[in-house]
Amino acid sequence: MIPFVRDFDPAYGRHVRHTPLISRVTAENPGPFTFTGTNTFILGRETAGAAVAVIDPGPDDPRHLEALLTAVDGRRVSHVLVTHTHRDHAPLARPFARVVGAPVLAAPPPPVTIHASGGLDADEDEDFRPDRLLTDGEVVSGDGWTLRTLATPGHASNHLAFALEEENALFCGDHVMGWSTTVVAPPDGDMAAYMASLDRVIAAGFDRLWPTHGAAIDDPAPFLAAYRAHRLDRDAQILRRLHAGDARIAEMVPHLYAAVDRRLWPAASLSVWAHLIAMVADGRAVATPTPTLDAAYAPG
Repeated sequence: MIPFVRDFDPAYGRHVRHTPLISRVTAENPGPFTFTGTNTFILGRETAGAAVAVIDPGPDDPRHLEALLTAVDGRRVSHVLVTHTHRDHAPLARPFARVVGAPVLAAPPPPVTIHASGGLDADEDEDFRPDRLLTDGEVVSGDGWTLRTLATPGHASNHLAFALEEENALFCGDHVMGWSTTVVAPPDGDMAAYMASLDRVIAAGFDRLWPTHGAAIDDPAPFLAAYRAHRLDRDAQILRRLHAGDARIAEMVPHLYAAVDRRLWPAASLSVWAHLIAMVADGRAVATPTPTLDAAYAPG
């Protein structure tokens, strides 16, 4: 079982200090995919004039913009960083950056509009364009803090995480969440890439993870091991449904997600699809005609 962390006070609109270098303001955009809302992290010291970075400014919400401006007042925002371009993370980046006079840094947006998913928060912010493109391993630094980018594709093809070297901590965006498993939704979401990224985070041995939704994960090793085991178990469950004769994703989801709110079944279908794409690629399943959401599947 994954040791989820669901006891979390979002303290909407308030500037909450967690460590000498990390504070947050949480946007009031709760939902089935955002939990209590989007955590915008402010990285840096409280000293007047100190250079700080802001990670994932969040949704386009005037109240959240005002709260962020209040939180950074008296300090200089040197960088605005975005983990990925989903609409609960990226839209406020440009309005906020324009006010504080800072560049927006992120990976390149996907080349085509993706996640036409009926209004999920995983829909793309189609207008997002960073001022500077980040690649894996780049370093961004300020007054007493150093961030190193870690490419973590899977939830999104352009997903980045940011490792804070001074605290051996990772701002992991939506790659790992403490309150739930992460949605991996094709066509941009990729389960094989996700598992490879997860193994990379596990190998790095971080002391703490800071997801963009919910509470920090203070003991990452057993949490990540359980997270990985859950994905492998879901593979096994899907194979069992295939051997039981379920050929369509729509037939599998009621069995696989019987204990889950039915409102989440559309997203669950996308996750099963992501598993099946990876399973077809490595020969554990076959698809007729190709591995689409509506294809017929069978054991490989």
